[in-house]
Amino acid sequence: MKTARPETTIAVAAVTVIAFFLVQATGQVPLADMLGGFVSARFDGLVIPRALPLVLTPLSATLLHAGLIHLGVNLLTLIFCGREVEVALGRWPTLLLYGIGAYAAAAMQFAVGPHSTVPMIGASGAISAFVGAYAMLYGQRRASNLSPALARWVHILWLAATWIGLQLLLGIAMLAGGIAVAAAAHVGGFFAGILLARPLLRWRYRRA
Repeated sequence: MKTARPETTIAVAAVTVIAFFLVQATGQVPLADMLGGFVSARFDGLVIPRALPLVLTPLSATLLHAGLIHLGVNLLTLIFCGREVEVALGRWPTLLLYGIGAYAAAAMQFAVGPHSTVPMIGASGAISAFVGAYAMLYGQRRASNLSPALARWVHILWLAATWIGLQLLLGIAMLAGGIAVAAAAHVGGFFAGILLARPLLRWRYRRA
């Protein structure tokens, strides 16, 4: 059976690419990062003239990237996981998951650095929600003597531990090279994907 094209995933990827090159064309990348990135210290009263409303910055931050490598890695993950998630969840639940992932990422980043003045940028937090959802929807559980409910939670905990470990190692490696990685944001988005994948799947087929 032929599945529908993952139009939402393609649209998100296209908008992300266009935004990246538009920002690059201005020659004001650091300024754009401050105006559109998520800055935790703004909750403390930090004022950034001309910045977007704080409530919008978890979304605008997904359109800002540190360079082509940063953008490319995110796009590969987005397309690989996003298209499969969209096949399962459909257009609007997929878009909703992406948005919630962006806010969950910002929330986790704030939790670990509430006074940080460094802007969080990149779509990786929102994309991590797709990674979590992909793992829940398509991951294979090992045979177990545990009850189905307990086995499911063990599966979730293993997925979460693996993803958190990978993000912590990535953060340490990148920091050694002078590049800060918002590992906490990745974890926040991933948890959002894990928690919302099945509810969104049930919502899509609620009338089936």
